[in-house]
Amino acid sequence: MSKRVYMDYAATTFLREEVIEEMKPFLNEFFGNPSGIHEFARISKNAIEKAREMVAKALHCQRKEIFFTSGGTESNNWAIKGVAFANRKKGNHIITTKIEHHSVLYACKYLERHGFKVTYLDVEKDGRVSVNQLKKAMTDKTILVTIAFANNEIGTIQDIEKISELCHERNIIFHTDAIQAVGRVDISLDKYKFVNLLSISGHKIYGPKGIGILYIKEGTQIENYIHGGSQEKGRRSGTENVYGIVGIAKAMELVCMEVEKEDKRLTELRDYMIGTILKEISDSKINGSIVHRLNNNVNVCFQGIEDEGILLSLDLKGICASSGSSCNSGSINSSHVLQAIGISPIEAQGSVRFTLGKKTTKKEIDYVVSVLKEIVDRYRDASF
Repeated sequence: MSKRVYMDYAATTFLREEVIEEMKPFLNEFFGNPSGIHEFARISKNAIEKAREMVAKALHCQRKEIFFTSGGTESNNWAIKGVAFANRKKGNHIITTKIEHHSVLYACKYLERHGFKVTYLDVEKDGRVSVNQLKKAMTDKTILVTIAFANNEIGTIQDIEKISELCHERNIIFHTDAIQAVGRVDISLDKYKFVNLLSISGHKIYGPKGIGILYIKEGTQIENYIHGGSQEKGRRSGTENVYGIVGIAKAMELVCMEVEKEDKRLTELRDYMIGTILKEISDSKINGSIVHRLNNNVNVCFQGIEDEGILLSLDLKGICASSGSSCNSGSINSSHVLQAIGISPIEAQGSVRFTLGKKTTKKEIDYVVSVLKEIVDRYRDASF
């Protein structure tokens, strides 16, 4: 295959060279266990604390509020289950939405089996949460609201500033899954000052897989999720993934530093791709919000055909895309996100997600759209 175009950055990103260079010394030279007392251990321990400082600086928070995890799924589970069990004497009610990532939805389902009550809010047709509906759903038993900063499938961005402020006014802990938003939206915690917990994943921001971050605002009541040793100030046990921690910290530093410049570039490319698809391919429409949308997300529905056929045909042409969340790959069910915004199962079958990134060019977009048009026309002709 002579040409390969990657448009699945929401699933995972490549490892940046700067991140690799930062990690290298801790792969085979400085391999000491941070819990030891010898020099190798101290080098590893110091690297972790330096990384914690870098992440705190990037997010505009305190270093003691940063905790390293194994990834976004663990961060979400720790935030939701940890807060629920730590605050169950205050109440047993949790609020989320029907379009959350499965790591949030399944954590909430788990809590329902342990005596908690969960409200799953509907969303508008563009995927946005109604703040008024959220307000109506709150009770004196509500202890946690968990709503993603931006949706991983359709790219819709929520009004996190207003949502978190409402939670603060009601003395309710607020968690946001910011895994898709970090690096694409300016997430400064001095602006989003009422966010109590925030989840991040390394491999979505050109960092390594198997490493994540959970921001826990000072004073937030939360139980430990993994028990064992005294790592992470006694809050998260297990020998630290030193090179992963070093890598995610460097990745955070870079994406947060470049967010404004990259936002302009990706927004232009996204809008160009959306406009070209809608112009060149009949009976196509964009899923999710046009206004409140991640700068790299193009989720489009092609009526009359199935996404699996499109994806396989794209792959044969060297184009990497997806039908939605990579965590749900292989499922025969249509996307719960598309269903929640009113897309019928038949329409959902013809929806494809393209997500752009650092190596995406206008030339690549032109190639993808031209191939896409051929595929869609071919499948539609065959159906008649």
